[in-house]
Amino acid sequence: MKGFAVSTLILSHFRSHLTARITLDGRPVAISGPNGAGKTNILEAVSLLSPGQGFRRAGPGEIARTPEALGWKVLAQVAGPDGAHEIETWAEGTEGRQVRIDGKTATQGALGRVVRVLWLVPAMDRLWSDGAEGRRRWLDRAAMSFAPDHGEAVMGYDRAMRERNRLLRDQVRDAHWYGALEGQMVTAAGLIGANRAVALDRLAQAQEIGNSAFPRADLALVFPDGEPSECDALAMALSQNRRRDMAAGRTLAGPHRADLEAVYAAKGMAAAQCSTGEQKALLISLILANARALAADPGAAPILLLDEVAAHLDPDRRAALYDEIVGMGAQALMTGTETGLFDALGPRAQAFLVADDAGTSRITQYGA
Repeated sequence: MKGFAVSTLILSHFRSHLTARITLDGRPVAISGPNGAGKTNILEAVSLLSPGQGFRRAGPGEIARTPEALGWKVLAQVAGPDGAHEIETWAEGTEGRQVRIDGKTATQGALGRVVRVLWLVPAMDRLWSDGAEGRRRWLDRAAMSFAPDHGEAVMGYDRAMRERNRLLRDQVRDAHWYGALEGQMVTAAGLIGANRAVALDRLAQAQEIGNSAFPRADLALVFPDGEPSECDALAMALSQNRRRDMAAGRTLAGPHRADLEAVYAAKGMAAAQCSTGEQKALLISLILANARALAADPGAAPILLLDEVAAHLDPDRRAALYDEIVGMGAQALMTGTETGLFDALGPRAQAFLVADDAGTSRITQYGA
């Protein structure tokens, strides 16, 4: 079954791209060129067709091409199970990112209901060895791929928690100030917990049924000792621990404290203790599992953004990755410094070269 796909991508003043127009036909996309030419910028533009700040987590003002600093714009024609849509997203000056879907102003959250985008980029290589925040963010994006409203629940929880933290830092002791905020946090936490549980279950099932060349990762959500989970007496913990939280100046219980643990199943070894190559393979396995699950329900594979992934794989695993992408009908945009990295795809992919031309990125299609 065909997956979500971009058919036209237009960039204006987007990082190194003064203007660019790319026409795609749904096949995987191989983007080659030297470092610094602007390959990753194309993938970042597509990542902004989904809710959030994209995979670089850049503010709107950081994306605009310099020295013009006129703002930036991405326009894309995308297709999915419910038909075709036009997505526009842009920012001007220091203003926040704006979105239009089919000519109508929309929220970022609405993007998750018209297109699904997953990514694996070099910044994620230390996911298992860095702090818990990055792992929570990865799990929440996976959860949002299955439940598009998950992002709104996370933002609602964070807003209420920030207000509660402000009260704590200001040493406000009147319980009435806390009640409504804590109620909002508990409601949102219930949704967050349920969506995270579904995501973990779906990822486990997809790894179970998949015939992948990449190793299985067993995942579990854990909390610091003695802390309640999202559904385990959080309301009571927030109410009873205000004095402790006031001393700390922040909320010390809730879904924002969770961590995601991963184990290399075949070895019984924590991902954090695995080699760099094994950690990368586990990440690829999870991205493919997420895509496989979405290909089954809602019935369309997501758009995959794979930045510099092929260079870290041996030829057999590289070919296995391409075969799986093609087999599930996914449009994957992949970058690499050498065209030879994509030889195993052959005519199954569209191929583009990106080059730097006096500080401006130029894109040229080649091959079939």
